[in-house]
Amino acid sequence: MFIPALRAEIAKLLTTKIWWILAIILFLYVAGVSGGLGALFGFLSQSADADASGSAPPTDVLAPMLYGTVSTFGYVFPVLLGALAVTSEYRHQMLTPTFLATPKRGIVLAAKSVALLIFGAIYGVIGVIASVGAGAGALALFGLDTQLGESDTWAMIARAILALALWAVIGVGLGALIPNQVAAIVVILAFTQFVEPTLRALVSLAEWAATVGKFLPGAASDALLGAPSFFTMGMTGDSLEWWQGGLLLAALALVLTVLGYLVSWKRDVT
Repeated sequence: MFIPALRAEIAKLLTTKIWWILAIILFLYVAGVSGGLGALFGFLSQSADADASGSAPPTDVLAPMLYGTVSTFGYVFPVLLGALAVTSEYRHQMLTPTFLATPKRGIVLAAKSVALLIFGAIYGVIGVIASVGAGAGALALFGLDTQLGESDTWAMIARAILALALWAVIGVGLGALIPNQVAAIVVILAFTQFVEPTLRALVSLAEWAATVGKFLPGAASDALLGAPSFFTMGMTGDSLEWWQGGLLLAALALVLTVLGYLVSWKRDVT
């Protein structure tokens, strides 16, 4: 019963425009951020006073930061996709035929989570192509080492794909917990674009706060990459290990999905 449900969920995603529209925006956004920042720091590294001012980080730090923008700045897109995959079912009243075809609602939600895990990984690949392509191109343009010959770089890239896959499942949990589509989108955008960046900026002001801040979802995502990010550049203090960041994201996805199942998914639908 699970495999047919999974196929149905994948078919639902493929028959809508939103998944590839978000994928295109993700690609352009991440490429713009990675390429733009790469060009900026490349220019600073070429300036006469770059060494004295320390304006540009060394390339062994800069390259992973640029490639990691796929997660640092692009994670909002798989979250939105996951949430829309759930909330659109409520908005367009598709849950009734779905539950008639698969009465066990837990299987439906599990299949949707796995489907979004797959699509999140696809978003990760698309985002990595954008961040690495634009970032490495900018570094090469200024004669800087792209670090693409390092195994650590490719390990980080693989973890970035995993991070976006987990974010998509987190989106499923949020969509199940907040079935109203407009409300879910507002909450996601407000948290990812304002609340968490503000909190991460504030917790960097004190060492004790930084200890708490490393458990924020975005900080856990950066930790999963196992490379410096633009949020942590110049900051002191310990961060989570990459595997701890991954476990924290996976736990968040599981908790949100279970809560969504208990709060709204089990309710009667019309």
